[in-house]
Amino acid sequence: MVLDNMSAADSREVEMPAEALGRRVSCEGERGTVRYVGEVPPTAGPWLGVEWDNSERGKHDGSHEGIKYFTCRHPTGGSFVRPKKASFGVDFMSAVRDLYQFNLQEVFGPQTTIASKTVEVSGFTKNRADSLAVVSLRHREVSSPGPGDQIRTFMPDVRSLDLCGNLLSSWENVAEITENIEHLRELLLSHNRLSLISDPVSLSHAFSSLTVLSLAGCQLTWTQVLQCAPMWPRLEELYVAENDITELSRPLDVLQDLRVLDLSSNPLVQDSILSLAYLPRLENLNLSTTELSGLQFDDVPPGGKTGMFTTLKVLILNHNNIAQWSAVNELAKLQSMVELSFRHNNQLTNDLTPQTANQLIIAKLPQLAVLNKSRVLPDDRRGAELDYIKTFGLEWLASGGNRDPAENRPSAAFTCTHPRYLPLIQKYGAAEEGELKKQAPFALKNQLISVTIVCPEEAERLPVVKKLPDSMTVQKVKGLLSRMLKVPGAAITLTYTGPKMNGSEVDLDNDLKPLQFYSIENGDSLLVRRT
Repeated sequence: MVLDNMSAADSREVEMPAEALGRRVSCEGERGTVRYVGEVPPTAGPWLGVEWDNSERGKHDGSHEGIKYFTCRHPTGGSFVRPKKASFGVDFMSAVRDLYQFNLQEVFGPQTTIASKTVEVSGFTKNRADSLAVVSLRHREVSSPGPGDQIRTFMPDVRSLDLCGNLLSSWENVAEITENIEHLRELLLSHNRLSLISDPVSLSHAFSSLTVLSLAGCQLTWTQVLQCAPMWPRLEELYVAENDITELSRPLDVLQDLRVLDLSSNPLVQDSILSLAYLPRLENLNLSTTELSGLQFDDVPPGGKTGMFTTLKVLILNHNNIAQWSAVNELAKLQSMVELSFRHNNQLTNDLTPQTANQLIIAKLPQLAVLNKSRVLPDDRRGAELDYIKTFGLEWLASGGNRDPAENRPSAAFTCTHPRYLPLIQKYGAAEEGELKKQAPFALKNQLISVTIVCPEEAERLPVVKKLPDSMTVQKVKGLLSRMLKVPGAAITLTYTGPKMNGSEVDLDNDLKPLQFYSIENGDSLLVRRT
């Protein structure tokens, strides 16, 4: 049965908005959008066909017994519920009063006129709200504005409003609230589903003071973001993580004051990112978890400064697919970048200790002042750059490099791979022969141990041989295995055994200890069990 556990006996009339179609509803803690209102034979009485935000809440694609009643994005995103089970939410002012318990009598007196009717006001005991600067109504089922005159009276000083995870269904709903909050600067609307408007400029008066807007998890495409952008003429910070944004296009005549843009957790088309390069004031760009493998600035050669992203100071690239150090070289072309977050690009840094990876990044990016939220101190930079000279000195000499400046002609391939090398030896001088290293940062082969991953309780899973740094902590090994086995790291216990141990096992019982603490050697086996 695809109807939500309701019989014909449950079809009695309940109060329902006249325009229920397209409205947002909540039911048993889940939110959705009404896509159908009417009967669903053979049962009697009205049903709501709901497309749920969480597709696991649904049961079908909007069909029942071969008849299509509505359409869903996901094949199991829909279900039918009786109107009595669904909440259409509350108006904004009711939510405010419920949460903050303001005394309406102090604001309006014992009687006030609302919608041409004189009503008694009572039941609220605390002070008025005119000193509030921040109002949070997150997950309060707000679906409509309520009386605008009350909003204006209650909230003359509100600067920040949080309406995340509510039941607002359109930008008109939002505008009817914000147009009554004159000094609103920050608006958080994440995890709502707002229908678009054909003439966004007509609502711009309602957001005329807005500088910060959060729309994470709103199922928006970039085209829809740009379609809405004329509503926000003064916007400086835009947060659109976890949406349906794939291919970007250049904003024309909109978002020109944008300083901060968060596009994280969107599957971006990599080449389209450069369409943002000419936003004239962009300073902070978050591209974490976007499946990015790198940015390419072909307008200048290695060592040059690109004409793109000229104002960009902060770049966040955590949890991506960057696998080549040439991608880091490209970042050195950014004129103004002084802060970089580069955590969990494991394809690039897995074989390196975190300290070694950070040293390489610092040496390659001469302007970098902050890496992964840690300030780059002068001693950090000097040490990283000197180590870089020593590490790649043999490669430099083999490519035609020479300590005699007159004879120093390294190959174009070396210069392309290491555009910072010549400026560094001009700064510090070439390393002496006895100081040169044999590719230690990249080839940690002396520090890698080859182990066999075995799941003794899962006979169908074949053993896997992995090379791991002996400095890798047990916690990070569990994280790696969690991704491999698709189980939570906390649900894994580890032991190890080896040819010299006569079948005995040693518990890896301290998550903070490195593998070398347990004297694990090449050829040993890590035994993985689920708790």
